[in-house]
Amino acid sequence: MGKIAFVFPGQGAQAVGMGKDAYEGHEGSRAVFERADEALGFKLSDLIFNGPDDQLKITYNTQPALLATSIALLEAFDAQGVRPDFVAGHSLGEYSALVAAGVLRFEDAVRAVRARGEFMEQAVPGGTGAMAAVLGAERGPLAALCGDITAGGNAVELANVNCPGQIVVSGTAAGVASVVERGKEAGAKRVIPLEVSGPFHSSLMQPAALRLRDVLAGIDMQPAEVPVVANVTAGPVTEPADIRRLLEEQVSSPVLWEDSVNWLIGQGVDTFVEIGSGSVLAGLIKKIDRSVRVVSVNSLEAVQTAGEQLQTV
Repeated sequence: MGKIAFVFPGQGAQAVGMGKDAYEGHEGSRAVFERADEALGFKLSDLIFNGPDDQLKITYNTQPALLATSIALLEAFDAQGVRPDFVAGHSLGEYSALVAAGVLRFEDAVRAVRARGEFMEQAVPGGTGAMAAVLGAERGPLAALCGDITAGGNAVELANVNCPGQIVVSGTAAGVASVVERGKEAGAKRVIPLEVSGPFHSSLMQPAALRLRDVLAGIDMQPAEVPVVANVTAGPVTEPADIRRLLEEQVSSPVLWEDSVNWLIGQGVDTFVEIGSGSVLAGLIKKIDRSVRVVSVNSLEAVQTAGEQLQTV
């Protein structure tokens, strides 16, 4: 019997209306959204279910919204009796993973990611930072190209190593524009500028990381009940002191998603359960290893189906 990992999506997976069926059809899920509203002091649930989209897209709204949706669906899925051997999350999704692993209380996590979003938004003046998805390039040549551009005075770095052939770069607007222009030198087939409000997961986010340190220092954390695979190291972490340090570093470090998934597979994980809005991670995991099983729990109906599928394993 192979092992199971629960994985949780990050920014980009949001959609107006996500989690609404769980809110309406499952008492535990409804309570999660209500606790989020109470923790933040405004109706986050109303923004999640009804939009407007441009408000939901603002990073300090997106982050708590995705966290609340993931944990609401996890609450519904819990009744299926499937337990993970490991948990992981993509960027912001790491906070959902930490709630799932019993490290963070949900309310503390919601407030922390709301602050994280605000700090990330404020770290770099609007328009001076950018991100782009690079398709078809290998990590080594792309890192070398970024190094060359950065040495020329326009910082740009690898931000998300998502799966073979998909890497996101982040940095100054001029640095990212140079990657768009010169991507072919690193073997890129296409470079697509992303609609984001800042250069996330780059060293330009250092001011946000330092501010987040103070927030994290004030939050009570418990040792993880199951190992959490950290974005920064692509390895397991269980102790609160290490988790705090890695969450701070994560804001300005690359998300090593491909490495994290490969590490999990190396530990015997053959089933990944993506819990939250959309199915972005399912797509990435399949590109990393086609042989593993990926189940997306992104609606109340999917909770039921996934539970049945996993119990017949």
